[in-house]
Amino acid sequence: MNIRDTYPHYRDFPKEITLIADVVSLDTVLFRYPFRVVVTDSVAVVLDLHNTDHYLHAFTYPQWQHIVSFGKRGNGPEELLSVETFQFDSPDSLWVLDANKMQITRWGVNLLNKSAERLEEINLDKQLIRTLDFHKTADGFIVPDYSGEYRYHLLSRQGNIIQSAGIIPTERKQGQSPALAQAWRSFMDYNSHSNTMVLATQLGEVLEIIALDNDTNRILYGPNGEPVFQVSEGEGIPVGIMGFSDIQITDKYIYTVFHGRTFREIGKNMQDGKKNEDGGRFIYVFDLEGKPVVKYILDRAIYGIYVNEESNTIIATDVNSDEPLVQLLLPVDN
Repeated sequence: MNIRDTYPHYRDFPKEITLIADVVSLDTVLFRYPFRVVVTDSVAVVLDLHNTDHYLHAFTYPQWQHIVSFGKRGNGPEELLSVETFQFDSPDSLWVLDANKMQITRWGVNLLNKSAERLEEINLDKQLIRTLDFHKTADGFIVPDYSGEYRYHLLSRQGNIIQSAGIIPTERKQGQSPALAQAWRSFMDYNSHSNTMVLATQLGEVLEIIALDNDTNRILYGPNGEPVFQVSEGEGIPVGIMGFSDIQITDKYIYTVFHGRTFREIGKNMQDGKKNEDGGRFIYVFDLEGKPVVKYILDRAIYGIYVNEESNTIIATDVNSDEPLVQLLLPVDN
Protein backbone atom coordinates (compact mmCIF):
# COMPACT_ATOMS: atom_id res chain seq x y z
CA MET A 1 0.00 0.00 0.00
CA ASN A 2 1.34 3.43 -0.91
CA ILE A 3 1.71 6.44 1.35
CA ARG A 4 0.14 9.30 -0.62
CA ASP A 5 1.90 12.62 -1.11
CA THR A 6 4.55 12.36 1.58
CA TYR A 7 6.52 14.82 -0.56
CA PRO A 8 5.46 17.67 -2.88
CA HIS A 9 4.29 16.61 -6.36
CA TYR A 10 4.38 18.64 -9.57
CA ARG A 11 1.99 17.97 -12.43
CA ASP A 12 3.16 20.23 -15.23
CA PHE A 13 5.32 23.21 -16.17
CA PRO A 14 4.13 26.81 -16.54
CA LYS A 15 5.85 27.06 -19.93
CA GLU A 16 6.64 24.66 -22.78
CA ILE A 17 9.10 25.71 -25.49
CA THR A 18 10.30 23.75 -28.52
CA LEU A 19 14.03 23.82 -29.29
CA ILE A 20 15.72 22.83 -32.56
CA ALA A 21 19.24 21.39 -32.28
CA ASP A 22 22.18 22.48 -34.43
CA VAL A 23 24.77 19.83 -35.21
CA VAL A 24 28.33 20.46 -33.96
CA SER A 25 30.89 19.74 -36.68
CA LEU A 26 33.93 17.81 -35.47
CA ASP A 27 37.24 17.54 -37.29
CA THR A 28 37.94 13.98 -36.12
CA VAL A 29 37.08 11.18 -33.63
CA LEU A 30 34.34 8.63 -34.20
CA PHE A 31 32.23 8.20 -31.09
CA ARG A 32 30.37 5.02 -30.28
CA TYR A 33 28.34 6.17 -27.26
CA PRO A 34 29.02 9.80 -26.25
CA PHE A 35 27.60 9.88 -22.73
CA ARG A 36 28.78 13.15 -21.14
CA VAL A 37 30.20 16.48 -22.29
CA VAL A 38 31.72 19.27 -20.16
CA VAL A 39 33.34 22.56 -21.19
CA THR A 40 35.92 24.35 -19.02
CA ASP A 41 38.46 27.07 -19.92
CA SER A 42 37.99 26.76 -23.71
CA VAL A 43 38.36 22.98 -23.58
CA ALA A 44 35.52 20.53 -24.17
CA VAL A 45 35.82 16.93 -23.01
CA VAL A 46 33.52 14.15 -24.17
CA LEU A 47 33.13 10.78 -22.43
CA ASP A 48 32.55 7.92 -24.88
CA LEU A 49 31.39 4.90 -22.87
CA HIS A 50 31.94 2.28 -25.56
CA ASN A 51 35.00 3.52 -27.45
CA THR A 52 37.34 0.63 -28.23
CA ASP A 53 40.53 2.62 -27.52
CA HIS A 54 40.01 5.69 -25.30
CA TYR A 55 37.17 6.81 -23.05
CA LEU A 56 37.89 10.56 -23.08
CA HIS A 57 38.36 13.03 -25.92
CA ALA A 58 39.41 16.67 -25.56
CA PHE A 59 38.62 19.42 -28.08
CA THR A 60 39.18 23.15 -28.32
CA TYR A 61 36.02 25.11 -27.66
CA PRO A 62 34.17 26.57 -29.50
CA GLN A 63 36.26 25.51 -32.52
CA TRP A 64 35.84 21.77 -31.76
CA GLN A 65 39.30 20.86 -33.00
CA HIS A 66 40.60 17.58 -31.58
CA ILE A 67 43.35 17.97 -28.97
CA VAL A 68 43.92 14.49 -27.58
CA SER A 69 42.17 11.22 -26.76
CA PHE A 70 43.11 9.71 -23.41
CA GLY A 71 42.02 7.31 -20.71
CA LYS A 72 43.04 4.19 -22.58
CA ARG A 73 40.77 1.20 -22.13
CA GLY A 74 42.56 -1.77 -20.55
CA ASN A 75 43.75 -3.48 -17.40
CA GLY A 76 47.24 -1.96 -17.24
CA PRO A 77 48.50 0.29 -14.42
CA GLU A 78 47.83 3.48 -16.42
CA GLU A 79 44.67 2.17 -18.11
CA LEU A 80 40.97 2.25 -17.20
CA LEU A 81 38.64 -0.72 -16.91
CA SER A 82 35.60 1.54 -17.11
CA VAL A 83 34.59 5.18 -16.90
CA GLU A 84 31.17 5.94 -15.45
CA THR A 85 31.50 9.73 -15.41
CA PHE A 86 34.01 12.54 -14.92
CA GLN A 87 34.31 16.02 -13.41
CA PHE A 88 36.20 18.74 -15.24
CA ASP A 89 37.27 21.62 -12.98
CA SER A 90 40.29 22.93 -14.91
CA PRO A 91 42.76 21.62 -17.51
CA ASP A 92 44.91 20.11 -14.73
CA SER A 93 41.99 18.84 -12.63
CA LEU A 94 39.91 16.42 -14.65
CA TRP A 95 38.60 13.72 -12.30
CA VAL A 96 37.61 10.32 -13.70
CA LEU A 97 35.62 7.53 -11.97
CA ASP A 98 36.55 3.92 -12.76
CA ALA A 99 33.89 1.83 -11.01
CA ASN A 100 35.49 -1.49 -11.91
CA LYS A 101 38.78 -0.53 -10.27
CA MET A 102 36.96 1.45 -7.53
CA GLN A 103 39.28 4.32 -8.24
CA ILE A 104 39.17 8.03 -9.02
CA THR A 105 42.04 9.42 -11.08
CA ARG A 106 43.05 13.01 -11.82
CA TRP A 107 44.25 13.99 -15.28
CA GLY A 108 45.76 17.09 -16.81
CA VAL A 109 45.18 18.24 -20.40
CA ASN A 110 47.98 20.19 -22.11
CA LEU A 111 46.75 22.21 -25.09
CA LEU A 112 50.22 23.21 -26.28
CA ASN A 113 51.59 19.67 -26.35
CA LYS A 114 48.23 18.14 -27.30
CA SER A 115 48.63 15.59 -24.55
CA ALA A 116 46.99 14.32 -21.38
CA GLU A 117 48.76 13.06 -18.27
CA ARG A 118 47.55 10.93 -15.40
CA LEU A 119 48.52 12.93 -12.30
CA GLU A 120 46.95 11.18 -9.33
CA GLU A 121 44.94 8.13 -8.30
CA ILE A 122 42.66 7.65 -5.31
CA ASN A 123 41.43 4.24 -4.20
CA LEU A 124 37.88 4.32 -2.89
CA ASP A 125 36.90 2.99 0.53
CA LYS A 126 36.46 -0.80 0.42
CA GLN A 127 33.17 -0.47 2.34
CA LEU A 128 31.58 1.15 -0.71
CA ILE A 129 29.47 -0.88 -3.11
CA ARG A 130 30.51 -0.39 -6.75
CA THR A 131 30.33 3.39 -7.11
CA LEU A 132 28.63 4.68 -10.27
CA ASP A 133 28.70 8.45 -9.70
CA PHE A 134 30.64 11.06 -7.75
CA HIS A 135 31.44 14.72 -7.44
CA LYS A 136 34.50 16.59 -6.21
CA THR A 137 34.10 18.89 -3.21
CA ALA A 138 36.51 21.20 -1.44
CA ASP A 139 37.25 18.53 1.17
CA GLY A 140 37.03 15.35 -0.90
CA PHE A 141 34.19 13.66 -2.77
CA ILE A 142 30.48 12.86 -2.61
CA VAL A 143 29.34 9.42 -3.77
CA PRO A 144 25.94 7.66 -3.68
CA ASP A 145 25.22 4.77 -1.34
CA TYR A 146 23.90 1.56 -2.94
CA SER A 147 23.47 -0.52 0.20
CA GLY A 148 20.06 1.01 0.93
CA GLU A 149 21.21 2.12 4.37
CA TYR A 150 22.03 5.72 3.40
CA ARG A 151 21.53 8.03 0.42
CA TYR A 152 25.12 9.25 0.08
CA HIS A 153 28.61 9.29 1.59
CA LEU A 154 31.10 12.10 2.03
CA LEU A 155 34.64 10.92 1.36
CA SER A 156 37.97 12.38 2.39
CA ARG A 157 40.56 13.52 -0.13
CA GLN A 158 42.06 10.01 0.22
CA GLY A 159 38.76 8.30 -0.67
CA ASN A 160 37.76 7.16 2.82
CA ILE A 161 34.22 7.47 4.19
CA ILE A 162 34.02 10.29 6.73
CA GLN A 163 30.23 10.71 6.88
CA SER A 164 27.14 8.82 5.71
CA ALA A 165 23.72 10.42 5.57
CA GLY A 166 20.23 10.47 4.09
CA ILE A 167 17.64 7.86 3.22
CA ILE A 168 15.91 6.91 -0.02
CA PRO A 169 12.80 9.14 -0.13
CA THR A 170 10.30 6.44 -1.08
CA GLU A 171 6.58 7.03 -0.44
CA ARG A 172 5.90 3.30 -0.39
CA LYS A 173 5.75 1.22 2.77
CA GLN A 174 8.97 -0.69 2.22
CA GLY A 175 12.20 -0.95 4.10
CA GLN A 176 15.47 0.43 2.79
CA SER A 177 17.32 -2.32 0.91
CA PRO A 178 19.96 -2.90 -1.79
CA ALA A 179 17.18 -3.65 -4.33
CA LEU A 180 15.51 -0.34 -3.49
CA ALA A 181 18.85 1.47 -3.76
CA GLN A 182 19.46 -0.14 -7.14
CA ALA A 183 16.07 0.99 -8.44
CA TRP A 184 16.68 4.48 -7.05
CA ARG A 185 20.04 4.86 -8.81
CA SER A 186 20.25 8.60 -9.56
CA PHE A 187 22.44 10.96 -11.55
CA MET A 188 23.98 13.72 -9.49
CA ASP A 189 25.52 17.17 -9.67
CA TYR A 190 26.96 19.56 -7.11
CA ASN A 191 27.19 23.34 -6.76
CA SER A 192 30.23 24.35 -4.70
CA HIS A 193 28.99 27.94 -4.25
CA SER A 194 25.90 26.82 -2.32
CA ASN A 195 27.28 23.42 -1.19
CA THR A 196 24.19 21.83 -2.67
CA MET A 197 23.83 18.38 -4.24
CA VAL A 198 21.04 17.46 -6.64
CA LEU A 199 19.89 13.98 -7.67
CA ALA A 200 17.56 12.87 -10.47
CA THR A 201 16.33 9.28 -10.64
CA GLN A 202 17.24 7.13 -13.64
CA LEU A 203 13.86 5.40 -13.23
CA GLY A 204 10.63 7.16 -12.36
CA GLU A 205 10.53 10.93 -11.88
CA VAL A 206 11.97 12.20 -8.59
CA LEU A 207 14.25 15.17 -7.97
CA GLU A 208 16.23 15.61 -4.73
CA ILE A 209 17.89 18.84 -3.60
CA ILE A 210 20.22 18.42 -0.61
CA ALA A 211 21.83 21.38 1.16
CA LEU A 212 24.95 19.80 2.66
CA ASP A 213 25.63 22.65 5.09
CA ASN A 214 22.58 21.71 7.15
CA ASP A 215 21.58 18.37 5.58
CA THR A 216 18.25 19.86 4.49
CA ASN A 217 16.45 17.85 1.80
CA ARG A 218 13.84 19.03 -0.69
CA ILE A 219 12.17 16.14 -2.50
CA LEU A 220 9.99 16.67 -5.57
CA TYR A 221 7.90 13.97 -7.27
CA GLY A 222 6.80 14.25 -10.89
CA PRO A 223 3.67 12.75 -12.53
CA ASN A 224 5.40 9.37 -13.05
CA GLY A 225 6.27 9.07 -9.39
CA GLU A 226 9.06 7.05 -7.85
CA PRO A 227 10.92 4.16 -9.51
CA VAL A 228 8.73 1.08 -9.93
CA PHE A 229 10.44 -2.31 -9.78
CA GLN A 230 10.06 -5.96 -8.96
CA VAL A 231 12.54 -7.94 -6.89
CA SER A 232 14.02 -11.10 -8.39
CA GLU A 233 16.82 -12.95 -6.54
CA GLY A 234 17.61 -9.79 -4.60
CA GLU A 235 17.86 -7.63 -7.72
CA GLY A 236 15.51 -4.75 -8.57
CA ILE A 237 13.99 -5.25 -12.04
CA PRO A 238 12.51 -2.02 -13.49
CA VAL A 239 8.92 -2.15 -14.72
CA GLY A 240 7.99 1.54 -14.81
CA ILE A 241 9.60 4.21 -16.96
CA MET A 242 13.02 5.47 -17.98
CA GLY A 243 13.40 8.74 -16.10
CA PHE A 244 16.28 11.21 -16.14
CA SER A 245 19.70 10.74 -17.75
CA ASP A 246 21.58 13.88 -16.68
CA ILE A 247 21.34 16.80 -14.29
CA GLN A 248 23.19 20.09 -13.85
CA ILE A 249 22.77 22.69 -11.12
CA THR A 250 23.89 26.27 -11.72
CA ASP A 251 23.60 29.34 -9.50
CA LYS A 252 20.15 29.98 -11.02
CA TYR A 253 18.46 26.75 -12.09
CA ILE A 254 18.50 22.96 -12.15
CA TYR A 255 18.51 21.41 -15.65
CA THR A 256 17.59 17.76 -16.28
CA VAL A 257 17.24 15.49 -19.31
CA PHE A 258 14.00 13.47 -19.12
CA HIS A 259 13.04 10.36 -21.13
CA GLY A 260 9.59 9.20 -20.00
CA ARG A 261 9.34 5.99 -22.07
CA THR A 262 7.84 2.92 -20.40
CA PHE A 263 9.67 -0.39 -20.25
CA ARG A 264 6.54 -1.96 -21.71
CA GLU A 265 6.91 0.24 -24.80
CA ILE A 266 10.65 -0.49 -24.99
CA GLY A 267 10.04 -4.24 -24.73
CA LYS A 268 7.27 -4.20 -27.36
CA ASN A 269 9.50 -2.35 -29.82
CA MET A 270 12.18 -4.98 -29.33
CA GLN A 271 9.68 -7.78 -29.90
CA ASP A 272 8.47 -6.04 -33.08
CA GLY A 273 12.03 -5.60 -34.34
CA LYS A 274 11.90 -1.83 -33.96
CA LYS A 275 14.89 0.15 -32.76
CA ASN A 276 14.37 2.04 -29.53
CA GLU A 277 15.49 5.64 -29.51
CA ASP A 278 18.07 6.12 -26.75
CA GLY A 279 17.82 9.33 -24.76
CA GLY A 280 15.23 11.92 -23.82
CA ARG A 281 13.39 14.52 -25.88
CA PHE A 282 12.79 16.80 -22.91
CA ILE A 283 14.86 19.18 -20.80
CA TYR A 284 13.09 20.01 -17.55
CA VAL A 285 14.21 23.19 -15.77
CA PHE A 286 13.51 23.85 -12.08
CA ASP A 287 14.44 26.72 -9.79
CA LEU A 288 16.75 26.05 -6.85
CA GLU A 289 13.78 25.26 -4.60
CA GLY A 290 12.55 22.62 -7.02
CA LYS A 291 9.70 24.64 -8.53
CA PRO A 292 9.08 23.77 -12.21
CA VAL A 293 10.09 26.64 -14.52
CA VAL A 294 10.02 25.45 -18.13
CA LYS A 295 9.83 22.25 -20.19
CA TYR A 296 11.93 22.29 -23.35
CA ILE A 297 10.68 19.92 -26.05
CA LEU A 298 13.47 18.79 -28.40
CA ASP A 299 13.53 17.71 -32.04
CA ARG A 300 15.78 14.74 -31.16
CA ALA A 301 16.68 12.55 -28.22
CA ILE A 302 19.74 13.56 -26.18
CA TYR A 303 21.59 11.96 -23.28
CA GLY A 304 24.06 14.27 -21.54
CA ILE A 305 24.09 18.08 -21.32
CA TYR A 306 26.42 20.95 -20.51
CA VAL A 307 24.62 24.24 -19.79
CA ASN A 308 26.24 27.66 -20.30
CA GLU A 309 23.87 30.31 -18.98
CA GLU A 310 26.20 33.15 -20.00
CA SER A 311 25.83 32.26 -23.69
CA ASN A 312 22.32 30.78 -23.29
CA THR A 313 23.46 27.53 -24.89
CA ILE A 314 23.34 23.83 -24.10
CA ILE A 315 25.79 21.34 -25.59
CA ALA A 316 24.24 17.87 -25.69
CA THR A 317 25.19 14.34 -26.73
CA ASP A 318 23.04 12.34 -29.16
CA VAL A 319 23.91 8.65 -29.06
CA ASN A 320 21.55 7.83 -31.94
CA SER A 321 23.34 9.89 -34.58
CA ASP A 322 26.59 9.74 -36.55
CA GLU A 323 26.84 13.46 -35.70
CA PRO A 324 26.57 12.99 -31.94
CA LEU A 325 27.15 16.50 -30.55
CA VAL A 326 24.53 19.21 -30.87
CA GLN A 327 23.97 22.74 -29.59
CA LEU A 328 20.67 24.15 -28.33
CA LEU A 329 20.08 27.89 -28.12
CA LEU A 330 17.95 28.90 -25.12
CA PRO A 331 15.52 31.81 -25.25
CA VAL A 332 17.15 34.91 -23.79
CA ASP A 333 14.26 35.60 -21.40
CA ASN A 334 14.48 32.21 -19.66
